[in-house]
Amino acid sequence: MSTYAVIMAGGIGTRFWPESRQAHPKQFLNVFGDSTLIQNTVARLQGLVPPERCLVVTHERYVEKTKKQLPALPAENILAEPISRNTAPCIAYAAMKLQARDPDATMVVLPADHVIEDVARFHEVLEAAIDQAQAPGALVTIGINPTHPATGYGYLQFDGPDAATAPDAEPQAYPVRTFAEKPDLATAERFLDSGDFLWNSGMFIWRADTILDQMETHLPAAYEAFAPVREVVDSDAESSVLTEAFQNSPRISIDYGVMEQADEVYVVPGSFGWSDVGDWRAVYDLSEKDEHGNAIQGNVLMHDASRCLVHGDDRLVVLVGVHDMVVVDTDDAVLVCNRESAQQVKNVVEYLHAHQFADYV
Repeated sequence: MSTYAVIMAGGIGTRFWPESRQAHPKQFLNVFGDSTLIQNTVARLQGLVPPERCLVVTHERYVEKTKKQLPALPAENILAEPISRNTAPCIAYAAMKLQARDPDATMVVLPADHVIEDVARFHEVLEAAIDQAQAPGALVTIGINPTHPATGYGYLQFDGPDAATAPDAEPQAYPVRTFAEKPDLATAERFLDSGDFLWNSGMFIWRADTILDQMETHLPAAYEAFAPVREVVDSDAESSVLTEAFQNSPRISIDYGVMEQADEVYVVPGSFGWSDVGDWRAVYDLSEKDEHGNAIQGNVLMHDASRCLVHGDDRLVVLVGVHDMVVVDTDDAVLVCNRESAQQVKNVVEYLHAHQFADYV
């Protein structure tokens, strides 16, 4: 049994506008220090999965950028999606590819843009998940022990010890009872009080043959669309067959398409300083701050300003008498918003798309 990492890096990260653009999306940003989010994702796998067994699935427009950012990965491990179709088609492609290369492959499927502080604990949790994934039909996910009643995450309910009282226990897998959508605040508070709900991290572990079997059962349209890819893996014919597969596949997440339908679903609870860095507010929360609670990057001057996130470059950015703000200054656009409204930046990008402001997206 060999373990492979499959890193999903096809998104744009619209909540990170104006730094995240279609030409240079979120996973390629270095919002924390010198390394980018995707570079950190690969780096934290070392000691568990070597670079030659790391695969990245990204949109074809980002293949060259990915190769430059991850020179240690073999070129054939950068898998190009001709069309973005959500996570189920992405995972189907990677699973077909891996099973053809290694029939005993186990996949650790990770988003490219998470932040994880305690890498040693993360490895322990993944190792427990990898062990559970060898059981017949087992699909495993990582659940994050919730620290507050977050409304921006999906949740899952599991049969195991109270999530709040066992964050440092030996990692092990437990059956998942149900998945829950992003809740309102009152519902999130009930989830935390119950002690048997975890944040849904979007990280998955399974054997390649297992996820393909489960897709054939629960998501046959996607399975059948990608079945021809198996015959042309790593050949000259792969590109044309792959384009047709993505065109024929439904646009659906692996959560909806398979995880919520399958019977043998398990979760390994984890507490390792995780964030999905979903918006600029998350960047503020994770950043170092000065004595006034400001997180500053670039050429910035603050006067009577507190609890602000400011990202600038060469141009001087000055804040006077404002608090709890996000200011992001780029060459051609400036974002100013309240920290609590950071999720709404996505709506601005949708407006720009709809009204033909292509130069700004």
